[in-house]
Amino acid sequence: MPVPDFLTKLRKHVGHDLLPLVGVTAVVLDDEGRVLLHQRSDDGRWATPGGILEPGEQPAQAVVREVREETGVEIEVERLATVIGQEPHTYPNGDQVQFLDLAFRCRPVGGRIRIDEDESLDVAWFAPDELPRMAERILERIRWAREPGGVPYFER
Repeated sequence: MPVPDFLTKLRKHVGHDLLPLVGVTAVVLDDEGRVLLHQRSDDGRWATPGGILEPGEQPAQAVVREVREETGVEIEVERLATVIGQEPHTYPNGDQVQFLDLAFRCRPVGGRIRIDEDESLDVAWFAPDELPRMAERILERIRWAREPGGVPYFER
């Protein structure tokens, strides 16, 4: 996955030290209840679209941008689904991050699936009972986004 310019510049100052970052995730559900997923180009895993909030960007606007970039699908954000502080992670190059992830329930409103080879190997809609193998944290976001009532999940 491409690293945003602001993060590349920041890393020149802090090296590999731990950076707290805000991530945004889209759980896009169509009228049939299917979930939009993309197969990540960096590790080959299926995941919900998302990325890093850039300086000055609003989270809901960032998630719309990320979905468009990674899948070609235009979305409308319906509500916040989860707020989760993830465990620190170290990338193979030694960079350390800890994400505060904001996941949004979204619906498609236009566009069409296209594959951006910088970020995605494949893009597809999946029925909830036919999801590919994914990290538990991603499955958890999908479960909460599908919950009726609209109360966001967060750890207490």
